[in-house]
Amino acid sequence: MADAKVIPFDDDRSRGSAQRTSRRRSAPRRKGDPVAGVKALPGQQEGRPQDVQQTAEPQPAPAEERGRVPGPRAGGGGGWDRRITGGLAFLRRRLTGEYEVDDFGYDEELTDQVLMSMLRPFYEKYFRVEVKGIENIPADGGALIVANHSGTLPLDGLMMQVAVHDNHPDGRHLRLLAADLVFMLPVINELARKAGHTLACAEDAERLLERGELVGVMPEGFKGIGKPFSERYKLQRFGRGGFVSTALRTGSPIVPCSIVGAEEIYPMIGNAKTVARVLGIPYFPITPTFPWLGPLGAVPLPTKWTIQFGEPIPTDGYPPEAAEDPMLMFNLTDQVREQIQHSLYKLLVQRRSVFF
Repeated sequence: MADAKVIPFDDDRSRGSAQRTSRRRSAPRRKGDPVAGVKALPGQQEGRPQDVQQTAEPQPAPAEERGRVPGPRAGGGGGWDRRITGGLAFLRRRLTGEYEVDDFGYDEELTDQVLMSMLRPFYEKYFRVEVKGIENIPADGGALIVANHSGTLPLDGLMMQVAVHDNHPDGRHLRLLAADLVFMLPVINELARKAGHTLACAEDAERLLERGELVGVMPEGFKGIGKPFSERYKLQRFGRGGFVSTALRTGSPIVPCSIVGAEEIYPMIGNAKTVARVLGIPYFPITPTFPWLGPLGAVPLPTKWTIQFGEPIPTDGYPPEAAEDPMLMFNLTDQVREQIQHSLYKLLVQRRSVFF
């Protein structure tokens, strides 16, 4: 990469000051205008040129740095110019291989520029996700976000990932733990790795937490996502509490997360177990529209979503051997599960409609 050219700020300020001084000298002074060189009082600044020092205030970081490219400004094409320039630079880095991928296969630039942009219309326009309690996610350091799982297809995990990235003040990325089936499917496997997802095992989760990453897990697994519509919003068993053991070993806080709205996108009224066994998948859903309407039946219903992050449960106060205590693991697992279930019931009472 070529060396960056250093532009002295003093030269710019002195040059800008000189230009402004010359303009002040050439312009006739009206009655009531402040004399050149005399700083206006605070009460006299309204309706007059701002002080030169105000132009040196730091500007907010451009949206590109947060992974979102701004749209065109009204009355100008500067926005489009930046988008085109950024897009061409992105393509150049892709073609030349000048981008970074970690040892899990996570491609942060591709996730920010492409994958998040593809998911954002569903998040903002289709499901109209409302996020609560984002302040409960730590600003830095590792944390384990534990959420309920539902919806027949795992769209809830993707929406949670967008919710964390777009609403957290520091734009943090959520690394989801996914089932083995995800990494056995062509194309989906590669996209999941690029988006930062990894296998749902204790070793990978511990490595990510020790690096200070946000890790998302849905302990219900296929039991939650494949449950019938009649059992909606009733949490299934949280496995054997492996996520609690991982949090205890790394001293990471556990952030309960409750998702409302995903249960209704594919109302599962039946399960063709024979077809599922032949295809080698956990379940084959039957909904009011699928498979009767073919591909059209795979379109999710546009329900209104709410994602709420609860108060974190600290684990750094326990001794290292606490991760091997089955009673402690059971109690913490039950505490997390009860907190999520209580929040689900509370959000359902507050919800006005499934679709609005």
